[in-house]
Amino acid sequence: MLRTTEILSRSKIIETKPVGKIDQPNFLNAVIKISTELKAKELLYELLAIEQKMGRERIEKWGPRSIDLDILFYGNKVIRENDLKVPHPELLNRRFNLRLMKEIAPDFIHPELNKSMEALYGTD
Repeated sequence: MLRTTEILSRSKIIETKPVGKIDQPNFLNAVIKISTELKAKELLYELLAIEQKMGRERIEKWGPRSIDLDILFYGNKVIRENDLKVPHPELLNRRFNLRLMKEIAPDFIHPELNKSMEALYGTD
């Protein structure tokens, strides 16, 4: 059975400095909101397959990469498994993600912190 995934909205693309290993080129970042029939783990495997098809090689942590697809949220679910943690555990440490989330879903409530993206990001 084919399960559908649809893009509902997308943020603008912004350029950011690397996190962790800083002696590498800047990154381009964006956030999309989707509707999917895939379960969270199935979505993760689909994203990993896309990364692989686009040439992603996991050589070093925080190292250069051709693409990096993350699940920031999966609705209002909290998932804590070895290979999948949602909400994304680094979200609050990556202000650019909050900025982009605020752009496409300012009223979305973080399921653990009970605060909106607008409240978490604040103002520029």
